[in-house]
Amino acid sequence: MPITVLLVDDEPLVRAGLRAILEAQPDIEVTGEAADGAAVVPMVRQLRPDVVAMDVRMPLLDGIEATRAVLRTVQPPPKIMVVTTFENDEYVYDALRAGADGFLLKRAAPAEIVHAVRTVAAGDSLLFPPVLRNIAADRGNERARAAMEKAALTAREAEVLRQMARGLSNAEIAATLLLGSETVKTHVSAVLAKLGARDRTQAVIAAYESGFVTPG
Repeated sequence: MPITVLLVDDEPLVRAGLRAILEAQPDIEVTGEAADGAAVVPMVRQLRPDVVAMDVRMPLLDGIEATRAVLRTVQPPPKIMVVTTFENDEYVYDALRAGADGFLLKRAAPAEIVHAVRTVAAGDSLLFPPVLRNIAADRGNERARAAMEKAALTAREAEVLRQMARGLSNAEIAATLLLGSETVKTHVSAVLAKLGARDRTQAVIAAYESGFVTPG
């Protein structure tokens, strides 16, 4: 089955460009387009896309609030990839904290765009560039540190979280730590449960904000 994608951007040329790039792939299908975040929830309910490529800044409802609305009202929710012009955008980080699964620059090369959609759809690796890791670290606070301490990760779970923060997939973590793939999946699930994280993006945000891992 192809990966189905909903494009959300107030610029028609951006939507047209993304559609052309994605639909050139045999395993990706663009099933719909929206010009504003206000249209996202009904379109997600109707089309049930695997991935929503969501612009951050839109006139009526921005990508942050649209992400929150999807995650609050649609079950199971699609994967959400925020798309923006600026890499060091606090809005992007806020969208990730709201529950988005990854990040893509509008100026990315076609191969990078296709890879990003496939990565987000698979859900076992991370689109979280260094600039956003720095923002996460700068937003560190005592509440995040206390939550990490309360999670009481085992030594192995802690090491798995560090590898997740590097952006490694489950298969890459397994190869790095010399573990079986199912064992890694078990540890990742345990880390998410202990941190109360919806997905690995939220877990990695918690890791940086708490100081458990640091950029670099």
